[in-house]
Amino acid sequence: MQRNDSVVIIPTYNEKENIEAILRAVIGLDEHAFDVLVIDDGSPDGTADIVKKLMNGDLNGRVHLIERAGKLGLGTAYIAGFKWAIEKKYDYIFEMDADFSHDPNDLPRLYRACAEEGNDLAIGSRYVTGVNVVNWPMGRVLMSYFASKYVRFITGIPVHDTTAGFKCYRRKVLETIDLDRIRFKGYAFQIELKFTAHLLGFRIAEVPVIFVNRRLGTSKMSGGIFGEALFGVIRLRCAALTGKIKARTV
Repeated sequence: MQRNDSVVIIPTYNEKENIEAILRAVIGLDEHAFDVLVIDDGSPDGTADIVKKLMNGDLNGRVHLIERAGKLGLGTAYIAGFKWAIEKKYDYIFEMDADFSHDPNDLPRLYRACAEEGNDLAIGSRYVTGVNVVNWPMGRVLMSYFASKYVRFITGIPVHDTTAGFKCYRRKVLETIDLDRIRFKGYAFQIELKFTAHLLGFRIAEVPVIFVNRRLGTSKMSGGIFGEALFGVIRLRCAALTGKIKARTV
């Protein structure tokens, strides 16, 4: 089987209600072919077992799995996935949630923003054309929206949705960033990757998307993750001012 040029990385923890449907939705896209890498952090609900069954069935060759022992954090999951995708020489590497808050039908739009429009990082943005969030409590919408405004103000990064987790990278971006020096786990991880790509001179585009709150399963959001973002950006700004954020040396 010929390998595709794009892989979608989906971290999971207790996503048995969503995982088969999201995998079939991504694999079933007609406009462009995507492979999928699932990073499962020891889900006790059997999420990884469902993935293995699909890998041994009709999704064989298109779905891949890395199993980790326990909840090690979103950031470390993505870094493990990035290293795997770089090793496999995928040209376009995506971040995506398992719970359908990110619409699989938007994947080709992010792909085109990089592959056809010349961007190095395409962000599925909730806030570039207003506030495009469905079924979130108003307090959470305001918290997320103003957190992005705060991050943009502190860092100077020209991105409206600084905490977005729906993204497409050209492989060269992740090869250039020193992934072993990325320090944050949750919201701040998403900020740190965007900020670092911006400082290294990569071209970033925001693609407007509609974010829909999960219908099944339990949210992994916590106050600690949000607090990490608020205070972490100050550390990022200081690191930038002191020249500590650099390209990876080979």
